[in-house]
Amino acid sequence: MSAIASRQQAIAATLALAPVVPVVVVESARDAVPLARALVAGGIPAIEVTLRTPAALEAIRAIAAEVEGAVVGVGTVLDATQLAAAERAGARFAVSPGATRTLLDAADDHAIPYLPGAATASEAMALLERGYTHMKFFPAENVGGAPALRSLGGPLPTLRFCATGGIALANARDYLALPNVAAVGGSWLTPKAAVAAADWSAIEALAREAVALR
Repeated sequence: MSAIASRQQAIAATLALAPVVPVVVVESARDAVPLARALVAGGIPAIEVTLRTPAALEAIRAIAAEVEGAVVGVGTVLDATQLAAAERAGARFAVSPGATRTLLDAADDHAIPYLPGAATASEAMALLERGYTHMKFFPAENVGGAPALRSLGGPLPTLRFCATGGIALANARDYLALPNVAAVGGSWLTPKAAVAAADWSAIEALAREAVALR
């Protein structure tokens, strides 16, 4: 088995843990551990921490070291430097909104399982040529939503997607009902108000609600 195939198996296993991968923006690293513990307690172990704040890498390190049962990943990876930094911090998977040749080359040189992004059939086919069978479909709602993904399933039946972008509790089931959707990603499990108030029980309840989607 090739290295990419092995890492794609790891991505498949991560996406199978729960129907939703929360996309988490951590403004303060002190929130990372209780936030992750609430998600895990609610049945959501795979957590994507986005590199949109200065606290992101510290948050990943803390979750990886302190939260039993969490599979912490990194999101919005845009270049090789970010990929390497996330791997050093303890991230167990990496996600990007798209894919470039440089980033794909870097992913070949790192052990961290990688979920590249695609929005069109051509992009998906290019990733398939490089051995990727699991991809992020982004921005899902803006590029045709669940009907677009259903259409991709016909000519590209071996591909599986994590649909992200504009997905919430109200429309998540539309995606999860599709055979080529392994999971969905969304930020609704960790609303800013709940994090700011340290209302971890509310986040745990949202996680339990998300688990029940499938």
